[in-house]
Amino acid sequence: MAEYTTILEGLAVMIRLGIHPHEVEPQRVLVTVEMTVGYDRPPTADSIAEVLDYDFVRTGIRALAAERRFALQETLCDAVASLCLSDERVQAVRVRTSKTDIYPDAVIGCEIRRRRNG
Repeated sequence: MAEYTTILEGLAVMIRLGIHPHEVEPQRVLVTVEMTVGYDRPPTADSIAEVLDYDFVRTGIRALAAERRFALQETLCDAVASLCLSDERVQAVRVRTSKTDIYPDAVIGCEIRRRRNG
């Protein structure tokens, strides 16, 4: 088996995320995803058909941002991890979210790791 890490780093989305009254409106959140992807063999044809097309992750995160309101970054991270693990080739995923505009002197974030069961 060949394992690769596919990374989507710093995707900026406007999302309704938070528990405070001032977080009712969408705010800028950065999302980073690292997926451990397993293949039967290394790609040989240099074709996207041989590997995971990460467009589904970017599109899925943008859809979550447009469709849902999240109270917690932990819940958002879990939703993104579930999206990634919906592709059977994804063996493990690490998701990090960062609220960049909550504090003037710090970024606040959350990170989770999930592995495929079995």
